[in-house]
Amino acid sequence: MSHLDESMQGGGRPRPTLGNFLYSKTFRTFAAQIVMAVIVLMAGLFLYRNIIDNLNAQNIATGFGFLEQDAQFDIGETAIRYDASDSYARAFLVGLLNTLIVSAAGIVLATVLGFAVGFARVSSNWLLSKVATGYVEIVRNIPVILQVIFWAVVLRNLPNARNAMDFYGLVFLTNRGLSFTVPSANPVHEIMGLAFAAGIVLAIIGSYLARRHREKTGKYIDMLWPSLGLIFGLPALVWLAGGAPTALSIPVLKGFNFKGGATISPEFTALLVGIALYASGFIAEIVRAGLQATPRGQVEAARSIGLKPRFVMRYVVLPQALRVIVPPLTSQYVSLMKNSSIAVIVGYPDLVNIGNTVMNQTGQAVEAIAVMMLVYLTISIVTSTLMNFYNRLVAIKER
Repeated sequence: MSHLDESMQGGGRPRPTLGNFLYSKTFRTFAAQIVMAVIVLMAGLFLYRNIIDNLNAQNIATGFGFLEQDAQFDIGETAIRYDASDSYARAFLVGLLNTLIVSAAGIVLATVLGFAVGFARVSSNWLLSKVATGYVEIVRNIPVILQVIFWAVVLRNLPNARNAMDFYGLVFLTNRGLSFTVPSANPVHEIMGLAFAAGIVLAIIGSYLARRHREKTGKYIDMLWPSLGLIFGLPALVWLAGGAPTALSIPVLKGFNFKGGATISPEFTALLVGIALYASGFIAEIVRAGLQATPRGQVEAARSIGLKPRFVMRYVVLPQALRVIVPPLTSQYVSLMKNSSIAVIVGYPDLVNIGNTVMNQTGQAVEAIAVMMLVYLTISIVTSTLMNFYNRLVAIKER
């Protein structure tokens, strides 16, 4: 019996052989990727070896051992304890946290502004729509670095502390920043924060269960007020159980600046406002495109059966609009975080600003830049992963 006859036994299908596998499209594709990966890896190793040899020839230290050395420089704004005797690694950590703080605040502000302006763009109110259009055209077409510099100049030309803009003795705006009243430190506040987080989780679970109930029975359960009750009611109950502390820390002018309360620096504010406004213009256009992507016939059909406007928006427009909005919105969030690196222009101590200082003091530019690149790469990947997960959650499931 020939080899072909043997291979055709058992259902008439040829048996897989080594020769067939080697010439298959799957193997060729996999082999090409392996070869390309090896080429890229070898090229990277060659460049790295070349850099190390050149640095050694100039008696410049290499490696990441410098991260354990004392930084010997102060940082103006820190989210954690830090002083000049701490290591360069901790200095990088401070810069990372500052970058995450301004990026998170920028994402929230840009999202709120972007969605508000995006809805205004499709409004039937002519004046509101034109104002929103003008806002989008202005903030999108001015480079983000100029917007950050503009707000920095505006804030630095505000009155000094002795001539501060006073808002009812509780908030003061000066060229040193925005000083405002906050509750005095109390252990119950930490528990309130946990209760707030728990309220959000319970509200999400409740909304999910209410949706499942509606899908099974057709009966709608309005979870708006119960959700608000959980989110704000639980912290209120903790506050009452903790003795309802009402002590406030009010900013008071002492010398050339305010003491007490909390202060947002002009550097942080300029960077935050600049990158958030710039991103909000793009987000507004993304939202407008998503809303207009919903077929008008479906909206009219929903209205014709008597659905309230908020139900039309929630159950007809938004589920379809989010499929268009979320993917480009992810890119805007990643871009906003990367734009925070221009903080060096206004003196805000973000990761890049601190990285430049470390680089100037140690002379180890390759390692410092590698750390910054790795951090931004990680942040971008994590952000994209979370947004892609959310995109899968809001995707319309075909049944």
